Amino acid sequence: MEQFTPQIFTSVINSYLPEPHASLLNGMLFGINLKTSKIFYEELKVVGLLHIVVLSGMNITLLGSIILNIFSFFGKSISGLITILIIIFFIIFVGAQAPIVRAGFMGVLTLVAFLYGRKNYVLFALFLSAVFIFIFQPSWLGSISFQLSYGATLGIILFGQTKDFKSQNFLEKIFLALWKNLKVSLAAQLFTAPIIFIYFKQISLIAPVSNLFVSFLIGPLTLLGFITAILGKINYSLGLIPAYICYGLLSYMIFVIETLSKLPFVYFKF
Repeated sequence: MEQFTPQIFTSVINSYLPEPHASLLNGMLFGINLKTSKIFYEELKVVGLLHIVVLSGMNITLLGSIILNIFSFFGKSISGLITILIIIFFIIFVGAQAPIVRAGFMGVLTLVAFLYGRKNYVLFALFLSAVFIFIFQPSWLGSISFQLSYGATLGIILFGQTKDFKSQNFLEKIFLALWKNLKVSLAAQLFTAPIIFIYFKQISLIAPVSNLFVSFLIGPLTLLGFITAILGKINYSLGLIPAYICYGLLSYMIFVIETLSKLPFVYFKF
């Protein structure tokens, strides 16, 4: 029987999408390193979006929020349980490797905080997770992807929660959904930006703007990419429609990255 690993599904994504589209999606889904031009990699750094190609707790949290909304008619507890089970299934299905397990764990912790508002309890659980990792897997603590996941999760728990406002107006619902995703993204950036600065000695002044333009796509792309990978593995034709949608969304994202990276005085390297 063929063993499920991220490489099996990255090859499916690669069969549908060109570069840098494929690398962007594989990074979001599986934490795979970018296999694209150095120029595009530098552009990601300039606009402060390098974190989107690292499978992190933020990506999983945004995916979870979409799933949570889909099943919201079941009520908070049941929809939360379904979401967490889907995340666990995702981890098992694509292969329980370190980046995926870390991101899934961080995502689940953040969702629990969102669902029950027990910020102090979740912060304590987050602290305990670091203690257990230090004891059983100390090598994880030195991983940039772990630190980004941990930082993003901490930021989302502390500052990413948004009060629910009931509105019957369609435009207001769209605005509130965009604001919720933006707040989550900016909260995650608050703690990941210092980590990126420490490792890469760089700062992007345009990062809040670039995140405003693309952060709302991370959740849908993660969900659609996952569907593309599974259906495409079963049969190439089945994955065509979600792959085309992914291509369109990724093309927009790449356009934003390439356009904003050309602006002067938005990026400083030390």
